[in-house]
Amino acid sequence: MPSRSLAVQIPVTIGSLEGCLDFPEGLFKDSNFLIRGLALVAHPHPLMGGTMDNKVTQTMAKALNQLGYITLRTNFRGVGSSSGSFDDGIGETNDLYEAADWLQRDSSWSGLPGLETASWLSQLSHLPLVLGGFSFGSYVVSRLMQRCQEENKAIERLILIGTAASKWDVPQVPKNSLIIHGELDETILLSNVLGWARDQELSVTVIPGADHFFHRKLHCIRDIILRAWLGQAYDS
Repeated sequence: MPSRSLAVQIPVTIGSLEGCLDFPEGLFKDSNFLIRGLALVAHPHPLMGGTMDNKVTQTMAKALNQLGYITLRTNFRGVGSSSGSFDDGIGETNDLYEAADWLQRDSSWSGLPGLETASWLSQLSHLPLVLGGFSFGSYVVSRLMQRCQEENKAIERLILIGTAASKWDVPQVPKNSLIIHGELDETILLSNVLGWARDQELSVTVIPGADHFFHRKLHCIRDIILRAWLGQAYDS
């Protein structure tokens, strides 16, 4: 039986991506545990120190774990032991497309340590997929969402935190997207995100007093994600 997290190397066209699978706590304790879905979570700008271990990225993954999702965090190309070099979001989108495909293939899980006898492996290819990204990662997953829509590949929901609307040309996103931003974000101004969302008639959830990295506000991100799925029944 593995721990809550499992390091993986994901084969992609440019080589491989370093990744980490995070599992719901109840998965290995309750034989009747219902896996809700799979989630792919993307980190902030690689050239600015962003990695899959960024605290906002981890908070997003843990909240989804709490909801019953198995999550995959990956290092973008050129970060950690991931192959390649920074490609301004273009190559990164291609990599995450392949990582999402890997995550949803039964064969990807065979041979992973501690999972050899897991009865739930046969469910994975049929589970819905959530995409989440923080800052630069929000740009990449929004592009991935657009590609999936063009190819008629179903995505359950998109989570964008610190949406990079003023830094890159973030495409339009579905109406059910969960968009979270800090009131005092000094890197991506709230006004720019509201301008991007306005024409799409999207709702933006603003965390008062939060800066770009949500210092001392990470619990607010967790609570917003849980309430978006569970409604007001969730009480922190």
